[in-house]
Amino acid sequence: MNPDTLRYQIGLTLLNGIGPVNARNLVAYLGSPEAVFRERPETLRKIQGIGDCLADNITHQQVLARADEEVEFVAKYGIDTHFFTDASYPYRLKECADAPVLLYSKGTTDFNSGRFLAIVGTRKLTPYGKEVCQRIVSDLAQMQPDLTIVSGLAYGADVAAHKAALDHGVRTFGVVAHGLDRIYPSANRTVAQKMIEQGGAVLTEYMNQTEPLAPNFVARNRIVAGMCDAVLVVESALKGGSLITAELANDYDRDVFAVPGRATDVQSQGCNQLIYKNQAVLVQSADDLAKFMCWDTQALPRERQQELFAALTADEQTIVEVLRADDAVYINHLALRSGIPLQKLLGLLVQMEFKGLVQALPGSHYKIVR
Repeated sequence: MNPDTLRYQIGLTLLNGIGPVNARNLVAYLGSPEAVFRERPETLRKIQGIGDCLADNITHQQVLARADEEVEFVAKYGIDTHFFTDASYPYRLKECADAPVLLYSKGTTDFNSGRFLAIVGTRKLTPYGKEVCQRIVSDLAQMQPDLTIVSGLAYGADVAAHKAALDHGVRTFGVVAHGLDRIYPSANRTVAQKMIEQGGAVLTEYMNQTEPLAPNFVARNRIVAGMCDAVLVVESALKGGSLITAELANDYDRDVFAVPGRATDVQSQGCNQLIYKNQAVLVQSADDLAKFMCWDTQALPRERQQELFAALTADEQTIVEVLRADDAVYINHLALRSGIPLQKLLGLLVQMEFKGLVQALPGSHYKIVR
């Protein structure tokens, strides 16, 4: 990353009153973060969502000196950055309107290949919750070699999910609510290091010197939910961060799953409530989750597919070739692998359904009709 480019990207995140939505509007209108700092107030006022007050704030705020400090920190400690226009930025997260415009990470920079499952829950994880977490991750590891487990590297369910992933050779990402100059809680520092060593990463939207304050944890949850295909709540009381994550996942049209518990168990009441209100699908095993997500479907015989699809358009042929690899493919993965824009792809899939060529499955997945 060019230090000058990064300087303005970081500076954009430091502007008071400019959240992710306005930041995207500014970049879309002006062409680059650098242009935001060089533009005249009268032009800024014309941009949707800015107005007089924010235009004056942008031109008078002195944030680039702090941005320069962060550029030095990033270079010194080998931190990777991911602006929302970069290819390395998580494409699932990019779909979310309130997603951060810039992420910092340590470890792998591959946030887009494979299947992503967030596992969240209470910090007061019971032996039951820990056992369920271990069993589901263990079984999924055998079924899905391209699986990535995402969580928040906090006490309880978060660290249990990370440890289960490490135990069974599954890549795992920890999304933290502070800068990468620390690990909070410090007891999880060893786990974080193992995650990086085994092909995972620790990532955040916060600069170094950012304290792990309570509002940051709530904001962190949107990254956990947004960068995954689905969210699994293993245990939760009636209130807690994992329920916020589940709500965000539903808002982002992600699939949400919950493990049921006894009606008398306090740490299962949140999961039971999600299921009761149809805000989560009840799962008791990895097999339940995989079937709903269509992760356990066997590939179709190539010869039979060739007979079925003798006369296709170029785009239809591309879609079929992608579906041949896994049979059931998540819509976003299909767009990424085919190179067809999502809006155009949706129209093509509707046409192919009418022709009896493909079938829509639960969880926004598609497969070739047998």
